[in-house]
Amino acid sequence: MLDRIKPVVRDVLSPFAKKIVGVNPNTLTLLGLLISIVAAIFFAMGEVLVAGSLLLLSGFFDALDGAVARENGRTTRFGGFLDSVCDRFADAAILIGAMYGGLTSFPPFPDWFPGSLAIVGSLMVSYTRARAEAAGAAASVGIGERAVRMVILILGAFLNMVNWAVLLVIVLSFITVFQRIGFVRGTLK
Repeated sequence: MLDRIKPVVRDVLSPFAKKIVGVNPNTLTLLGLLISIVAAIFFAMGEVLVAGSLLLLSGFFDALDGAVARENGRTTRFGGFLDSVCDRFADAAILIGAMYGGLTSFPPFPDWFPGSLAIVGSLMVSYTRARAEAAGAAASVGIGERAVRMVILILGAFLNMVNWAVLLVIVLSFITVFQRIGFVRGTLK
């Protein structure tokens, strides 16, 4: 869904990334995870504007780590692996923080239920892609990739509508999972 924006973001980050020579891209990945965890803590405290701002900063580092690796010839398979693992931890932490803060509430459902569905959906989006790639198919299709989900949560925080953002994350995540299953079924027969 954001495929048209990715080249623009890369072009914007490229000159900046070229100047960051002495920093290991994996350090930037871990810093992005740390910022996401701090955002989760602010969600848990109900400080949604601070949490949203921190998510925005975390997203910057999430884009910057790859740009620094590409621009400085430091891309590694381990770096891609670490980035993916850190993204999953960040996704879970953010949603757990929102659940703890009572920000995922949709009566009559208990607070934990929508947040749990969002975690499962988010993890399954990643898992379906990884499993498809392991089976020999590329499955980066779908409308609810991670960047889209993060933008939704950031907007939800800024608009003080985290519960609605989480609901949208649930819907888009599960749609994406089914899109990927259908795509892979057609590819791998």
